[in-house]
Amino acid sequence: MSMELSVRHARYLPDFLTRDEQVSLLGEVVAGLRLAPLFRPVMPRTGKPLSVRMSNFGSLGWVADRQGYRYQSTHPDTGLCWPEIPVCFRQIWKNLLPDSPEPEACLVNIYDSSAKLGLHQDKDELDLTTPVLSISLGATALFRIGGTEKGGKTEAIKLTSGDVLILEGESRLAYHGVSRIYPGTSTLLTHINSVMPADGRVNVTLRRVNFSS
Repeated sequence: MSMELSVRHARYLPDFLTRDEQVSLLGEVVAGLRLAPLFRPVMPRTGKPLSVRMSNFGSLGWVADRQGYRYQSTHPDTGLCWPEIPVCFRQIWKNLLPDSPEPEACLVNIYDSSAKLGLHQDKDELDLTTPVLSISLGATALFRIGGTEKGGKTEAIKLTSGDVLILEGESRLAYHGVSRIYPGTSTLLTHINSVMPADGRVNVTLRRVNFSS
């Protein structure tokens, strides 16, 4: 069931994915991370590491380092091109956003039990009109979303494993972030061993970066 949040045009789909679908998607993430290992981005001005680790799939991947925030076609550590976006993630995009151009970037964020992500806008793309689609796997996260002005009021949502959130329309540039992770709320990651924390969360975000021709 789709729910529209008070933040205009943000679409929240709780329990969108079955357990079997979540396991399948997680397997695709793990396979992709063997080709594009996790790295820890840093803040451009301070060099402070983010508390999340990340990687990317697709023709373009988002990175953050001393040089700034940007999309690039290669992994910052290996120098290799990012692996392709798995078909299963592309299919979710097609099913939910049939009129939108294909995603070019698939950002994978890995949260351990202490990780957070401050309020920010997704605005490093040239195309700021195509929706952003986010898939939650693993531990529950306290997600906060506000308006398009910094410092405004935010709304809190507990995103659980299998939930999907779409920022579109006026919510495309909404400030959003993750305030905390709730350990022990999912067993999805317990069999992944050292690739990611058993009590952690995986967030997969699909984006269009360039304008479609």
